Amino acid sequence: MSREGALLVMAGIAVVLLALLAWAWVRRTRRDARYSVPVGELPADAVETAVFPGLYVATTRHDEPLERLALKGLGFRSRVDVTVTSAGVALDLPGQPRIALTRDRLVDAAQATVAIDRVVERDGLTRVSWRIDDDTVVDTYLRPQDASAKALADAIRPLITSTGSDA
Repeated sequence: MSREGALLVMAGIAVVLLALLAWAWVRRTRRDARYSVPVGELPADAVETAVFPGLYVATTRHDEPLERLALKGLGFRSRVDVTVTSAGVALDLPGQPRIALTRDRLVDAAQATVAIDRVVERDGLTRVSWRIDDDTVVDTYLRPQDASAKALADAIRPLITSTGSDA
């Protein structure tokens, strides 16, 4: 086979692989279209208790850290400012509307080591489990930059109500 022929074969394989990746993402997006992320503001009387700049890593099915959900606004890794208030947690990702996780949605806050595309030092991620609808709990993974994952989880944990913790 000539050099040009080999190049055409490799280019063809690359195009097929890219097409398969795009097709898989479109299917995943359609599968997860039934879920809607809670956008908006937290109540006006909420008292801000802490702000944690960091990285948004992924949102996955509950207790399935390798099964990414393709949710509008939460589909890709990004910078994030996590604002913890007396009424819940707000996620501010660049170019996206504010995601407001009110106290009644929060289920758990803990530390984690692995999410779909990120493995970090032991307990280097914060996993926030929350209800996306009445029957579905999801896990959002965050990596604080100026604080420990434990500090973020500890800031969120007091907001969790007893009715929200029965996943």
